[in-house]
Amino acid sequence: MNHSKNKQILVTGGTGFLGSYLLRYLLREGYTQVRALRRSNSRMDLVADIADQIAWVEGDLLDIFALEKAMQNVQQLYHCAAIVSFDPRDRNQMRQVNVEGTANVVNAALHAGIAKMVHVSSVAAIGRRKNTDIVTEQSRWERSNYNSEYAISKYLSENEVWRGMVEGLPVAVVNPSIIIGSGRWHEGPQQLFRLVWNNFPFYTTGVSGFVDVRDVARFMIQLMESNITNERYILNTENLRFQTVMNEIAAHLQRKPPRIRVTPLIQQIAWRVEWLRTLLSGRRPLITREVANHATRSFYYQNGKSLTDFPNFEYTPIQQTIAETCSQFRQAAEADFNTTTLPLL
Repeated sequence: MNHSKNKQILVTGGTGFLGSYLLRYLLREGYTQVRALRRSNSRMDLVADIADQIAWVEGDLLDIFALEKAMQNVQQLYHCAAIVSFDPRDRNQMRQVNVEGTANVVNAALHAGIAKMVHVSSVAAIGRRKNTDIVTEQSRWERSNYNSEYAISKYLSENEVWRGMVEGLPVAVVNPSIIIGSGRWHEGPQQLFRLVWNNFPFYTTGVSGFVDVRDVARFMIQLMESNITNERYILNTENLRFQTVMNEIAAHLQRKPPRIRVTPLIQQIAWRVEWLRTLLSGRRPLITREVANHATRSFYYQNGKSLTDFPNFEYTPIQQTIAETCSQFRQAAEADFNTTTLPLL
């Protein structure tokens, strides 16, 4: 593939967690024509230091005309924009943005003759089955109560991408596990650091995969620059117990590690108490039924394909990611939890 650095590139979700790191890496790699889609009310705190180096296009995934305008003369498209939520109140909006929005992106990309699209999916979109706890790129989706509303929305949005492939759009998909790193401390996986900081006493016995946000961004660029299309890649550094991750965070933040194991009874009580608290306070729940269920289950995500097809790619040890993120968290805690981003690898 032609590796010219003056290709027109469009990134959706550039003001979000992963998208902001992707933009930084594209700029560091020397790409000179980087565009990013943003809504009129998008927060710019994650990209404040690089905003003037990006050509911002105002638009929304649900506005097909804005998408078509944004994609004019674009050759490479990174689709990062999505809503990640385990709050049942967000179900309809999540379906609309993640599924309908991705369908619009695919249609606009086909219309614009995009040379290649890299889509950010999730390991949740592969499907987690009752009979096995090992997940690979070949694992088949099946309906089960293991699939959250978020997982369903990502599965359906990925289907839109594969539909685009059938219609002639060169695509590649990444399926990251839980992405960790510095960002907005009150959102997403970063909330795990705040829980530990606040001496959250509970731990679960569940296992999941974890990956550094910078690794996901780096891999996406390598995937785009390769000749590989019509493939998906699980991006996962390590499968770890949630308890292990929380203990590691506690050690770096000099907090007490969680000490009460979540039993099925505590699990059922916890999300109901949290539901009641949010009902009374109007604040967003930290623990929902889906979060509680996911944290007590064990799934092992296999990253072999990513390392076989990209032998020069190396994952950052999760212990290193946690240490760097905790260091920034402690600094942020002294500054009203201001938004922070990790230095590029």
